[in-house]
Amino acid sequence: MLNRHTWPNRPGVRLVDTCPGRFMHVAEPVLDVIGPTGRLTAADLSPAMAEKARQRLGQSRNVSVAVEDGQALSFPDGSFDAVVCSLGLMFFPDPQRGLAEFHRVLRPGGRAAVSVNTVPERSYNTRINLAVARYLPSLAEAAARVFALGDEMKLRSLFEDANFRDVEIILQATVFTLPSFDAYFGPIEAGAGSAGQAFISLPAGVRRAVREELRRELGDAGGPIELEVEYRFASGRR
Repeated sequence: MLNRHTWPNRPGVRLVDTCPGRFMHVAEPVLDVIGPTGRLTAADLSPAMAEKARQRLGQSRNVSVAVEDGQALSFPDGSFDAVVCSLGLMFFPDPQRGLAEFHRVLRPGGRAAVSVNTVPERSYNTRINLAVARYLPSLAEAAARVFALGDEMKLRSLFEDANFRDVEIILQATVFTLPSFDAYFGPIEAGAGSAGQAFISLPAGVRRAVREELRRELGDAGGPIELEVEYRFASGRR
């Protein structure tokens, strides 16, 4: 997502990150890319996530933080050179409307870029959503949403229907090696991320069952574990 296509290579670039999230995976690195003359707006629907962004980014003078609905952004037309949305578009009730808003707030020639999960067996921790849903069927629809935009043709169609040009789709895969299953699952048990928050809300018996299912699924034999993870990235020009 953070490449030469995402924004024009010139001083004064204005960029909005519509889903900075708990860990600022895009917002923090992008500050190094846009430099001191650029301007980053971190916009999240959740006031709690916006506050976390303010705590982590607020000391940078070229950062502003706002509580915003990605499907109804308050910014004027043509406000930004780039819009990014990391692992967030699939949670929009209407992703098409969200992309239409991204298109609206872009200046001519600006680009929007998003990343999405592909399939559960090649996700890092969002695979837990489906494991949870197997024990709590009422959560099945929400769990499936996490992977709803992983198909390349569907993602391309969403961008093109939102009037983006020069749409590019790439698949990026990597392998994470962790020293143990506990090193992987510990942050989830502590409530990290959306998967962790879903996990800690479960009854104790269900938590134990989900943990054991994930342990078997990842082939835990008491030593290091490997996770093959992939994400699909899409971008388009206004």
